Formats: sequence, C-alpha cells, structure tokens
Amino acid sequence: MKFKIYLEYAGANYSGWQKQPNETKIKTVQGTIIKAIHEVFRSNKGTNRFADLQGSGRTDAGVHALEQVAHLECETMLAPEILKMKLNDVLPSDINILEIEKAALNFHARHDAKSRQYLYVISKRRTAFEKRFVWWIKDRLDVKKMKEASELFEGMHDFKTFAEKSPEDKSTKSLVESIEVTDDENKIYIRIKASHFLWKMVRRIVGTLAEVGRGNISSSSIQSLLLPSPPRRGAGGEVFNPAEYTAPPSGLFLEKVEY
Repeated sequence: MKFKIYLEYAGANYSGWQKQPNETKIKTVQGTIIKAIHEVFRSNKGTNRFADLQGSGRTDAGVHALEQVAHLECETMLAPEILKMKLNDVLPSDINILEIEKAALNFHARHDAKSRQYLYVISKRRTAFEKRFVWWIKDRLDVKKMKEASELFEGMHDFKTFAEKSPEDKSTKSLVESIEVTDDENKIYIRIKASHFLWKMVRRIVGTLAEVGRGNISSSSIQSLLLPSPPRRGAGGEVFNPAEYTAPPSGLFLEKVEY
C-alpha cells in the first residue's frame, strides 16, 4: 500500500529532512517520522515493519515546512485517518501530520512533483517570539528595489552561481515560474515558485535581494551572473559572490508542492 502524506514541521531542532546513518546523534525530520512509524506499526497486528518514506525534497538544517509532501510505502491494515492520529500521538510537537490519503502504487513524492514554492520571511524589527522563524535585518531595506530586482530571476536560468553544487545535481538550470516580494508593517515576504531548487539557491537569492535592498548590489550585477558564462565582476566592476550573502535558514519555509 502507498500513502500520500501532507505534513508541517519547525526545522530549528533538526539537521534537515534527510535521514542520516547515525540518527542517534544527528536528528532529522525523516528519521524522526520513520521512528514514529515503526513505533505505531509495532503496536498493531497485521502490519509489516517495512516502511519506505520519501519526501518531495530535502530541506536543509533549520529550514521549516508549512506543507511538505511525502509518500509512505508499507503493509498495513490501518486506515489513513487512524494512521494519522496514531502518528501524531507519538511524534514530537514540532512535527505534525496534516493529512494522509491513499495514493497510486506508482506515485512518487519527489519525481512526480511539478513545482515547489518556498516562502522566506524577513523581519523589519527585533522580535522576542519569532527569532527561529525569521531573519531580522537591522538595516532599512528598499523593498521597491528588491521587487524590481526579483523579476530578473524569473524564467529559465543557470543558477550555478546562486547554489551550492550537490553531487545529485545533474543540471544547474531551473525554471523559476514566479517570484514575489511583498511587505507589511513588520515583515518582508519573498515567495519563489520553481520547477525545482538547487542546494541553497533560495537562501542565496534572498541574500542577494537583501543586498539590493541595502543598496550594495545593482540589478546589472544580478543580470551578469545569470548569463551562461558569468563574469568574475559585475557590470559596475564590483566583485560579487552570492555565496557570501547566503540568508540564514531560520526564515525559510517550504510552502507548497504541486503535482
């Protein structure tokens, strides 16, 4: 049987989504859920202990999810709603199963995903309650300039200068379907929707936009680094390396996965 699982989690206490070999020392979201699944299955007859859990993507250490999607392949007589209830009973408070539904046997949470959307939250002020869920920037940012610069990232581009290369990355090209910068009295919100994301790509785009808001980086520098063969210097002669402006993971949320 295969289930499609929708879940949310606060990632501050975890070393990312992906299960690690030494889970006793390195706590991950996937590893914690698998442990809970085994605990539930041990207490129910007619359930095989085999369980394969795969997520739609691998969030980094400290990154959160408002709606991650995973698939669970297993042998069990438990109905989706009962399985959800039993898992939430044993999971820690910072991981919550939102919904479980039966899925086709060929469904794959990662391979079948058409797009993913991330939300990044920047706080304009010091906050006593949300430190783990925002990036507080003391400087006043020019949101209008950030909005204008964000449009440069839309479309199909090679993001190799905006990402940490992963051994699994066959290509550094990605189609950014939309990027939106909005704000209110206390926060700036950056939403990015793309076919897929490279390692640290969102955080480096956000960090770059923050520097645009500070007035330290020009739009022409961003344009030059999205070229097939990016120059070592920006159009104005400045040296610009997006890796130096990687935003912290605290403000990043996986918001939605579309199939």
